[in-house]
Amino acid sequence: MEDLGRHLARMRETAPLVHNITNFVAMNVMANVLLAAGASPAMVHAREEAAEFAGLAQALTVNIGTADPQWGAAMEEAAAVMTKGGKPWVFDPVGVAATRFRQDLSARLIALEPTVIRGNASEILTLAELAGSARGVDTGDSVEAAMEAARRLAQSAGGVVAVSGPIDYITDGKRAYRVANGHPLMCRVTGMGCSLNGVIAAFCVDQPALEATAAALASYGLAGEEAARRATGPGSFQPAFLDALAAQTPEALDAGARVSPA
Repeated sequence: MEDLGRHLARMRETAPLVHNITNFVAMNVMANVLLAAGASPAMVHAREEAAEFAGLAQALTVNIGTADPQWGAAMEEAAAVMTKGGKPWVFDPVGVAATRFRQDLSARLIALEPTVIRGNASEILTLAELAGSARGVDTGDSVEAAMEAARRLAQSAGGVVAVSGPIDYITDGKRAYRVANGHPLMCRVTGMGCSLNGVIAAFCVDQPALEATAAALASYGLAGEEAARRATGPGSFQPAFLDALAAQTPEALDAGARVSPA
């Protein structure tokens, strides 16, 4: 892909309000990541206001990591508002293989047509009703093993599916890209994957979902590479990552992105 930087520039010009119904672990990290990227975060999960707030937001993320029945209902109601309004929303099926509650909630959310589904290989395999080997929220499957499942899931769900791994795979069921940006330290800081959902959602506002998702993943991974050059370990990586994300320019993204057709 060429000219990925324009997606970053467009996102920052819009500075979208991103409504996040995410897990307790990720809230603070995710809010800081979205601010650094150039978007505006909001963490709103009460059922009494989630749907109403979704009407005000430009994008939504849904993460089932610490969901309960009330949160689940709020997720469904907020997602329905976004779908009806033609606004992007991102679904992260954290640990979907672990319990029946997560699987049932995920099925109802997928029926609401997320713009992007992002998960690790085992989560995507589970959603596609294949035999994954997930361990809690971790993955025991390779990205390559989930590629066909991702294509099928994208076709059936009608959106984009992003499989996270050492080299990410993104598809809309017809076209696909690989993104090779990133660094192993990104897996050593909790909330990094969850925070990526918000960046993807922000990039998808008024932009084509497949290309915007690829650009978001490349931007995020490139910031991780830059942060790793400055950090001495996970503790120093997190602030360095926020600085790198905030300082990233469209030109730097164009120069450093490693995105290729798959």
